[in-house]
Amino acid sequence: MQQYFYIFKNRNFRVILLGDILLLVLAYYLSHLIRFDGNIPPAMLSIFSFTVIGIIPVKIITISYFGLYRGMWRYTSIYDMINLIKACAVSSSIIVSIILILFRFNGFSRGIFCIDFILTLLFLGGYRISVRLFYTQSGEKNILYKAARKGVKKILIIGAGSMGEKLVRGIMEDPRAHYDIIGFIDDNPSKLDQRIHGIPVIGLVDDLPEIVGACHIDEIVIAISSASANEIRHIISCCKAADVPFKTIPDICELIEGRVTLSAIREIKYEDLLGRTPVSLDIKQICAYLANRKVMVTGGAGSIGSELCRQVAKFNPSELILVEKNESGLYDMQLQLQANFPNLHINAILASIQNNELMGRIFDQCRPHVVFHAAAYKHVPMMELHPWEAVFNNIIGTRNMLALSHQYQVERFVLVSTDKAVRPTNIMGASKRIAELLTQAYSRKNQTRYMAVRFGNVVGSVGSVAPLFRRQIERGGPLTVTHPEVTRYFMTIPEACSLILQAGGIGKGGEIFVLKMGVPVKIADMAKDMIRLCGFEPGVDIEIEYTGLRPGEKLYEELITEGEDILKTDHEDIMVLNTRNHKALEEINRQVAVLVERAAAGNIAGIKEQFKCITPEYHPQW
Repeated sequence: MQQYFYIFKNRNFRVILLGDILLLVLAYYLSHLIRFDGNIPPAMLSIFSFTVIGIIPVKIITISYFGLYRGMWRYTSIYDMINLIKACAVSSSIIVSIILILFRFNGFSRGIFCIDFILTLLFLGGYRISVRLFYTQSGEKNILYKAARKGVKKILIIGAGSMGEKLVRGIMEDPRAHYDIIGFIDDNPSKLDQRIHGIPVIGLVDDLPEIVGACHIDEIVIAISSASANEIRHIISCCKAADVPFKTIPDICELIEGRVTLSAIREIKYEDLLGRTPVSLDIKQICAYLANRKVMVTGGAGSIGSELCRQVAKFNPSELILVEKNESGLYDMQLQLQANFPNLHINAILASIQNNELMGRIFDQCRPHVVFHAAAYKHVPMMELHPWEAVFNNIIGTRNMLALSHQYQVERFVLVSTDKAVRPTNIMGASKRIAELLTQAYSRKNQTRYMAVRFGNVVGSVGSVAPLFRRQIERGGPLTVTHPEVTRYFMTIPEACSLILQAGGIGKGGEIFVLKMGVPVKIADMAKDMIRLCGFEPGVDIEIEYTGLRPGEKLYEELITEGEDILKTDHEDIMVLNTRNHKALEEINRQVAVLVERAAAGNIAGIKEQFKCITPEYHPQW
């Protein structure tokens, strides 16, 4: 109700409403003139004067019902025209029905209402389109003005599709934009010489060097929403051949406002070369278990945990509980969430999951409904040197969370796992595999839905290879790669977290979900791609140095292990393991008790030996 009150207080709305009323009266009057060839009988004039008072409010209310007063007319679209047709049809039907019921159409001309329907549609539609045309013409004049102004960049847009069209529209409508669009580049020959908002398609991607030289282009913007990794690489190589800076626009799904803005133009990142298609989510399924619920995220300031917090916050939980032992990271994350979600109840708690007594008090006070357990030590070499920390944090910390979730009747518990848990060759992977076994064991204990989500590497996480390569490139190299053949699965952090939320909605309890990771990437190829992205040539400007496999590192990562079958779920990017060998909770707890004793004593050999007892597939390389 407040929204409607605000609309009526708006001065622009009152002007628009007055214009609509005048046009509706004019349409109704002209329909009489047309019907009677310009000579309206006195009786029909009386009927006009009598009925116009009732007809106009019916039309205005119907137009308002279809949302035509809530749109911004400078962005009038086909969608608005369809709604206008609906509004005119419904209002005419209501008016005709009322006249038929009250007067049986005695004294009324049916032709008047047919003509009135057409004129109303033409007048109101023309009114709205004229406003859109006014702003479009203003935008085109703005482009001409900017073209003549100094300091404006001449740009080419690669991609004469929907993303490119939105970018052009954004530049045309923004008087602060410092771009002069020379033309579009597209690899579809059928688009050549066609125009989008008056901007021509002037060539193919392979023509870039010639076009850049002839038109004195300052910058290229890549605006393609669904390009494959190979297509992006080809475009980048053509941009390099043309010796011109290039940038890109994120996929439309990444943009908060849902449309392309000039501020979204950015440098190309390695994530763009993965060629992964945007994730489609069942929003209703996720909303069903997160909205108006208390949601806890452990490791809330980490790479995965922080993104989980950002995405969970969009589903309107009643409270978002961050558990994190990194004080600075927790503080920064709290400030970020408060700035982006001012109406969300955020509870940032400095705590370690290893402290069972403290975590018990937190659960008792907060009573979470959903827990995402992302807190873990993840660096393979560090855990090889400090295996007791992997035991206390990744195993005992997880067990604490599982037990407290049972005790306080948490509805859903989602463990964030890793592909390193598959046939582990290192301490970190083995500790996460035991965490998976504990999660499955607890799923048979009570009604809480326990599940784990397993996936490979994420690009851009703290300590991952991509940021390391960037720092090494900034220093002039060399880029250090452990082995020429080492491969890893990669996905982006937002993609992984979106699928974790989706898996949380799919799970019934006891599942280990596996995210589709696509094609494994050679780390050496990744290093070469990142060198080229920065404008250098691998082996010429910056060297790649092979250092040998680190302790516990594997050449190839896997997503499933022996005894596990993989099954489809309702989501194309999420699979589930059909595991047959579930351990009883009592048995695992007995084995973990021995592990804790050896970890407390700092017995590295004993820890590894006990890992083998709990997870026979563990085969340490060191």
